[in-house]
Amino acid sequence: MSNSIVRAVAAPGARRGFAACAALALGAATLAAAGALAFPTAAHAGGSPEGWASMNGGTTGGAAGPTVTVSGADALVDAMESDGPLTIQVSGSIELSGMNDVTSDKTVVGLGSTAEITGGGLNISEAHNVIVQNIAFSDWGDDAVNVQRGSTNVWIDHNSFTNGYDGAIDVKRESDFVTVSWNHIYDHSKSMLLGHDDDHTADRGHLRVSYHHNFFDGSDQRHPRVRYGDPVHVYNNYYRDVSAYGVASTMDAGVLVECNYFENVENPTHVGYADSDPGRIEARGNVLVDSGPLETAGSVDDPPYPYVLDDCARVPQIVSAGAGPGNI
Repeated sequence: MSNSIVRAVAAPGARRGFAACAALALGAATLAAAGALAFPTAAHAGGSPEGWASMNGGTTGGAAGPTVTVSGADALVDAMESDGPLTIQVSGSIELSGMNDVTSDKTVVGLGSTAEITGGGLNISEAHNVIVQNIAFSDWGDDAVNVQRGSTNVWIDHNSFTNGYDGAIDVKRESDFVTVSWNHIYDHSKSMLLGHDDDHTADRGHLRVSYHHNFFDGSDQRHPRVRYGDPVHVYNNYYRDVSAYGVASTMDAGVLVECNYFENVENPTHVGYADSDPGRIEARGNVLVDSGPLETAGSVDDPPYPYVLDDCARVPQIVSAGAGPGNI
């Protein structure tokens, strides 16, 4: 993490959650066989979210339970589907297929700086209190991380995503209280969808998500593409060489785009996109370098949580140094 310059504070006494919090007192144990759970003896994983995932009681993942270490697909899937709180440490490279369920009160965290999941993705559906952290995702056949069906309090942090089929991180179907932070997206097209489709009006009143300190590095679109969510907070992200567009607000979504850095991005923001009705975008303090103008419309409520903005001009250095696995 960086020694960031505090530029703005939304509430007195605010601190960056990840940098300020000590590592969670969690342990490590090795799974002898798939589904065999062990109690912790060492320490790994840590931090707490800033943004929407800090609301609604907060997001702690599996901190209240034991810790296991997995190095194979069967063990990982069994642990993610198990009942009760659990921290699951991913060791080395694991190849999955299809979408794999993650139940409530789970932390799925890469061990060290070499953990990766290839081929398949994680499905957080009808779940509460889930953390996905410090993992390199690649070559997924559907989505890498899919949050759906009313899932709440989800934190997706310090991962990387490349060369997948569909969404890197999709949030939809009445999910709420989500933070997506310090992720690195590169060599991939569809980054982050928020909202299922134009006809899914049940998303109104939900889809409150914070996107901060993500590095969109030569990716194409959906950073994020928003339907219905309000307010959605997009701040201190670094957009570099983004080919299609940065942020799109549609279907009367309300998106606050604040203190981001757009470099070589022809369309930093869109009000409305494709066949979707327009949404609202309020922009504050963004930096545009070799980029087109910001499209804005309407007003957006301020988020209700405390947060700290880094110096907007220093976002490239801060985010490129701190985003992705190996930086927790």
